[in-house]
Amino acid sequence: MEVKDWKDALGAAFGVPVPTEPAEQSSEPENKGDALAQQGREKVHILLDKRNRKGKKVTLITDLLCDDEALKNLAREIKTHCGVGGSARDGEILIQGDFRQQILTLLKDKGFNAVIN
Repeated sequence: MEVKDWKDALGAAFGVPVPTEPAEQSSEPENKGDALAQQGREKVHILLDKRNRKGKKVTLITDLLCDDEALKNLAREIKTHCGVGGSARDGEILIQGDFRQQILTLLKDKGFNAVIN
């Protein structure tokens, strides 16, 4: 008795050839782990947020395509540059206070395609 893979069985049932290698269709940069690999590719959005924070302002940096370690390193550099606290998680960096212009200048100097919304 021959053991068939489910892909082979499905291809035989519908008469469709089954590809041997999975086709990779990724819209993200190849070096996802490196924050600096994103430079000049995708837009990084910088915005001011006051919702659900009791009126306190925070600067959000969104649309960063990198892993958590690279995100934390970039957040550490931004927090040191601005001299304030913040956090980094889920592809976003949160900086306490309104530092949109300073962050825009820093990211543009580093080569990121950043815009203020």
